[in-house]
Amino acid sequence: MLRVSVICQGRLKEPYYIAACQEYLKRLGVYCKAEVTELAEDGDVMPRIPKGAYVIALCIEGDKFSSPALAERLAALAGRGVSRVCFLIGGSEGLPAAAKERADMRLSMSDMTFPHHLARVMLLEQLYRAFSINAGTKYHK
Repeated sequence: MLRVSVICQGRLKEPYYIAACQEYLKRLGVYCKAEVTELAEDGDVMPRIPKGAYVIALCIEGDKFSSPALAERLAALAGRGVSRVCFLIGGSEGLPAAAKERADMRLSMSDMTFPHHLARVMLLEQLYRAFSINAGTKYHK
């Protein structure tokens, strides 16, 4: 079973974001072992990256994927023997350059700017959607 880590600069305070993240983490539990690590807004993500993880940094200059393409990428990683994927989400100032350079892949959700707290919810939903696509369920239409 693939292990998915999401390391975030900044802590969720809004109950609606917290509830949404908890819901998607619960749903993801069917498909993978998912965990979220919250750091201070200026916390150093580098020491928190699990050893051997394939690292994906969320940043505006990253590659854009459709939901099916993200599902395909995750399946391909698992097919190559990757057992751990780690997503990095920066705070309001974005990720530090060192984190982006460490990343194996850079992923952009859009050319638009989103609050980093909302990006966390969006990422968890897209991960759930990707795993659902790969499992052949009807969640993705």
